Amino acid sequence: MGRVAELSETRVSTEVDGLPLSLSNLDKPLFPSGFTKGELIAYYVEIADVILPHLADRAITRVRFPNGTGEASFYEKNVPAGAPEWVETKQVATSSEPITYVTASRRADLVWLANLKAVELHTPQWRFSEATDNGDGYVLEGPGEPLATTLVVDLDPGPGITPADSARGAIIAATTLAEAGLEAFAKSSGNKGLQLSVPIAPTPASEVFAFAQSLAKHLARSHPKLFVATMSKDARTGLIFVDFAQNYAARNTITAYSVRGLDSPSVATPLTWEEVAALTADTPVRVSPSEMLERVQTHGDLWADQLPTPASPPLPEPFA
Repeated sequence: MGRVAELSETRVSTEVDGLPLSLSNLDKPLFPSGFTKGELIAYYVEIADVILPHLADRAITRVRFPNGTGEASFYEKNVPAGAPEWVETKQVATSSEPITYVTASRRADLVWLANLKAVELHTPQWRFSEATDNGDGYVLEGPGEPLATTLVVDLDPGPGITPADSARGAIIAATTLAEAGLEAFAKSSGNKGLQLSVPIAPTPASEVFAFAQSLAKHLARSHPKLFVATMSKDARTGLIFVDFAQNYAARNTITAYSVRGLDSPSVATPLTWEEVAALTADTPVRVSPSEMLERVQTHGDLWADQLPTPASPPLPEPFA
């Protein structure tokens, strides 16, 4: 990581790629399993080359666990007080007040965030380069709304749904999208569900939301014993909720390779379709940080095809 000088028993100063950082309590367990903050920082350093392209040019919402993942957490959007001057930020206009988001393009950014116990990193489906700054910040709604480069289909399993059921749902949803000319890629959420991500040509976020909503309703009509498109939790037992709301410009989704704040660390993991098809009722969709680093050594970045390219297909008309 760079030059390290001990300041006390619980704090060190360091440089990461020439940028100064002060780290604290590296040996303190951050997860009930015993996984420490130092191990979290080390993971984000090691995974940096893979995760940074998926964070770059995007607003990052963090889930922080000030007392560890066994205690309360909070979502953080605004840049926290005391951020190093080299941390890059972007202002987003909202209906209430502007939000100053953190961005990440360097290993040092990841180290700083992990040191703040920002375990989870969430990003929207659009990039700043496809958004409009009206002087008060980047616009989220109306004229000048962001152009999304990804359609996300979040398959949220209700009570009684097994990993095998989620796999079947993911395959049906991906097949439906393929018939519409779109290629879906699968990842675990790092918790219970599966998520599909579809690269698309830059498209107004409101249109992507409308398409995702139409897909959810289409799946629920076509397979009523597997899918539900309503948000009511009472309606989800034995069904997979197709969460289309994550396509709102103001919403965000767990970023591939991010750690999740569970009892033991699990990573949002890109999966091959062969791995999805092999899921059984008892298959845990959990990958630890060390296992993820091994996967990257073997498979490379399975999420690389999610990055926007000029060849990304246009979004088709919504399902009737």
